[in-house]
Formats: sequence, structure tokens, C-alpha cells
Amino acid sequence: MSTELLEGTNLKESSLGFTEAVGQSVANVSPTLTPVLNIVAVISLAGLGSWLVYGLAGIALLFVGLNIATLASRFSAAGSFFVFISRSLGPLLGGLAGFALVAAYICCAMAVVAGTEIFIKTGLQSLGFTAANWILYLVVGLAAGYLCYKDIKFSSRLSVGIEIISVTIITILLIVSCVQHPELVMDSSQFLLKGATTHGMMEASVMAIFSFVGFESAVTLGKETRSPLKTIPRAVITSMLVAGGFFMFVAYTMVIAYGNKVGALGNDASPLKTVVQGLGGGTSAVFFVYVLASASAFACVLASINAGARLLFSMGRYQFVHRSMGLVHVKHQTPYVAILIATVLAFLVPILMFSQGAMNTYDIAGTVSTFGFITAYILISIAAPVYLAKHGQLKVRNIIYSVIGVVAMCGAFFGALYPVPSYPYNILPYIYFIYLALGLVWLFRVKKTAPQILQKMSEDLESQSSYVFQRK
Repeated sequence: MSTELLEGTNLKESSLGFTEAVGQSVANVSPTLTPVLNIVAVISLAGLGSWLVYGLAGIALLFVGLNIATLASRFSAAGSFFVFISRSLGPLLGGLAGFALVAAYICCAMAVVAGTEIFIKTGLQSLGFTAANWILYLVVGLAAGYLCYKDIKFSSRLSVGIEIISVTIITILLIVSCVQHPELVMDSSQFLLKGATTHGMMEASVMAIFSFVGFESAVTLGKETRSPLKTIPRAVITSMLVAGGFFMFVAYTMVIAYGNKVGALGNDASPLKTVVQGLGGGTSAVFFVYVLASASAFACVLASINAGARLLFSMGRYQFVHRSMGLVHVKHQTPYVAILIATVLAFLVPILMFSQGAMNTYDIAGTVSTFGFITAYILISIAAPVYLAKHGQLKVRNIIYSVIGVVAMCGAFFGALYPVPSYPYNILPYIYFIYLALGLVWLFRVKKTAPQILQKMSEDLESQSSYVFQRK
């Protein structure tokens, strides 16, 4: 194994601003997916307590976001958590976080490719048309991969534009739906969590967290963003606050739109279609709304591939994965090999899971993705105060941020394990643990056969930190 860090063309530096950074995070969250799809799973478990589940999940992840911002305001890199955690807890745990987040972003792309297929087919069916699942998987995956390969700036701006339009229209639809039920606008049954159980709300928290995951992905653009030490933390926190407020609003108002019939909402495969039809919208209105949903999901696929590829790029540069991942296209200045791998996995795995159906593919891939994010969130919440302590900058508030972040994420992971869910969700945690174990075996192999790589990584991180502090 070569012990030299990969040299060559770099990513396009200082080409992105605050808009593109927020666009990356917001698109990875894909707020539109919640009222169109995710809300069903949360409502079916948490009932009238769903708005609170989203609120608590948002608060917990806000503390995680504060830990992320702590490190993102001090140094920046394409490898995000991989580099952040390596600086604080060492290259082995940094590498483990890298493997966790690669699984998180790429599984998120797989899940949302399946979700995009659901939205496109729902829109087409409203007009009396249909299309084969595998064709839609292939088209969505290849189109997203091509845009990521061509230009990060264009794909980020496209993503934020799509989300602004779709969130605005959905907000208007839900407000109008509430106007039709004026007696429920101040809904005491929701405020009192009528019928909601602690067990159901705990179980629902995993899916609620999945609605938020990706809010931190702006940090993967650290090499390409202007004034990254200011821009990236602002983008992360802004995305978290926007998503949290929108999700609580959606959970509360969609229950009202269904006249407090949470059973009907929790069993509706196309909740937004029902809302549109309840307002008197015909087939053309349903088609238009699901075109927006499809565009939003596509933006999420773009963001997931962009983020996953940049993690692979950074890990490839340090040879924690194959060094070809660290190659950059001379013309487009994008990590084209990493993008190719992420893209192929994003559409190939859903095609191989064809017999499961799009909805099960979405749920299975989304669950594994959530495990990856939770792992990284726990490690980053530990890494932040450790880094500050090493540099004599630790304050009490940093310890509070860390403790809340770690406890909340561990609680969410426990909620996915107990009570034991039905098959195949009962085996997904163990498949994920095996994947992480294989990653650790690879990392120990690197440490044994090429310890210079870890030393060079440490030295390079120090020089990189000095470089970033000097950027304007």
C-alpha cells in the first residue's frame, strides 16, 4: 500500500456561497418528503403526539448541530466528520465516522431514489399513465449523477430553488386545509397528546430523525465554499431551524386536514394527494403537486450523492478507501470516480431490491441511513468538547451541548432496537454493525501495514487547519 497522500487536481475552491451551502443541507433534508411520505410512519406510531416528536427530535439535533458548528467554525474540509473527528479522537475513530457517513449518505440516496419513483408513479397514475420501476430508478440515478459530475454550484442552486418552491406551495395547501377546519386550529387534543403513548413516540423518533438527517451536509463543501469558517456553521444551524419549524407545522396541520383522524392519515400511502383532493383539486392539481414532490426528492438524491462522494474523495486522498476515490476531474473539478461509485449504488441497489417494492426499499434503506447518521452524530458530539479541551477553549455550555447530543442520539438508536421490530427491520441493526466491523478491520489493517498514512494524515490535518484559517 502506498504511503503517499494522493496529489493532483483539487476541488474548485471558494466557488460556493451561503446560498449553495444552505442549498446542500436543505436539499439533503428534503423537507417536502415529510408531508408527502415520512409523516405517515410518524403519525402511525405517535398519533396526536407527532408534532411533539418532531419538536423534540429537532431540539436534540439542534444540539448536535451546535457541536458540528463548533468544529466547522475552526477548520473545514471536504471530509467533514471524517476530518473533524480525526482531529479530536484520532484517525481510527475518524475513519469509522467516515464509513458510517458514507453508508448514511449513499443509503439516503438509495431510499430517496425509491421515493422519487413513488412520487413520479403517483403523478403519472393521476393522468392514467404508468412506468416500470427499474426504468425510473435508472433515469433518476443517472440524471442526478450527471449533474453532480458536471457542477456542484449548479446542482446546489437547483436544489435550493426546488425546495423553496415546493415548501411554499405545500405550506399554502396546509394553511388552506386548516381554514376548512376552523374549530381544530387550536387543537386541544394535540396539545394534550390525546391517545399518544410513550412507547409509540419513542419508536416514532427514529423516523422523525430520518426526516432531519443531512442537515449537516453543508460541511462536506468546506473545500469549495467562500469564508467556510463562517458560512458553513451558519448554513448548518439555519437548515436545522428551518427544517424543525416546518416539520412541526406539517405534523400539526396535516392532522387538522384529516379532521383529527390519525388512523386514516397513518394508513394513507399518498397523504398529500388526499389533502389536494380534499381541497377540490382534480387530476391536474394532483399531478402538479407530485411533480414538485418528485423534483424535491430528486434534489435530495443530488445532495446525497454530492455529500457521499466528497466523503469518499477525502477518505480516498488519505487512502482509507481506494486512492482512486481521491481523483478529481481536470475540467469540472469534481470527484468524478467517487461520484460514479455513489451514483451506481444509488440506483443499482434499489433495482436489486425490486421484489421488495418501492415503499419497503425506501424504509429499509432509510433505516440503515439513519443508523449511519446517528453514529456520526454521537462521535461528533464527543469530538467537539475533546477538541476544545485540547486547545484550552472548553466551556460549560460545550459540555452541555455534548451530553444532550450524545444522550438524545443513543436514545434514538435504542428506540430502533427495543422493542424488537418485525422482519426485516429486526436484522438491519446487525447488518449495519457488521458493516462497521468490516470498516474497523480495514482501518486496523491500514494501521498495521502502513502506519505512515496515519502519521501523514495527522500532519496534513495540521497544515490544512493553518491553511483554512488564512482563507478569506
